[in-house]
Amino acid sequence: MVKNKIKKEGLLIVISGPSGAGKGTVCRAYLRKHRETILSVSVTTRSPRRGEKEGVSYFFRDKVTFKSMIENDEFLEYAKVYDNYYGTPKEYVFKHLEKGHDVILEIDIQGALKVKKNFKEGVFIFIMPPSMKELKRRIVSRGTETPEAIMKRFKSAYDEINYINEYNYVVVNDSVEKAVAKIEAIVTAEKCRVDRNRDLYTNICEGGLCE
Repeated sequence: MVKNKIKKEGLLIVISGPSGAGKGTVCRAYLRKHRETILSVSVTTRSPRRGEKEGVSYFFRDKVTFKSMIENDEFLEYAKVYDNYYGTPKEYVFKHLEKGHDVILEIDIQGALKVKKNFKEGVFIFIMPPSMKELKRRIVSRGTETPEAIMKRFKSAYDEINYINEYNYVVVNDSVEKAVAKIEAIVTAEKCRVDRNRDLYTNICEGGLCE
């Protein structure tokens, strides 16, 4: 008989990819299907915008507090964007993982690489467009940028794709529904990995079921 109830920690699912790949749309669709999964909330030093809520949109902190958090190693990653700081707080992420909740972190590639350095147990997924032609179409269809900005973003996407080998998985977003299904399959496979289930094996054997 198994002696103790086995405690299972959640997965940190890090999702990134080039602009126009649709990673935000895919993440939102996944979260709608999996209400038990938590979306990571970042800390920022910028002021709240209309409609933003503390602890939901961001954790809003002043620069002195943010820099103190850096000194105390409280971030999985952080970056300065223009005049403000943004960071992924360890406490928030680890608290939910320890409760058994999966946590999704949608982040840019440089941030993802920093997270990987600090938390190798994460599951790193790269969202790809079905083609570069489709990627350009998606960027152009937004209708919010100048031709120069579009070309700059398109070139940046080419550069970002070179980082794909730093990730564990690649998901081609030719259809949001199919992309979500692939992420579900990845999560299921990750939770069945032997190195994530050593407590299960140890617990069963301690109960005498390996004799």
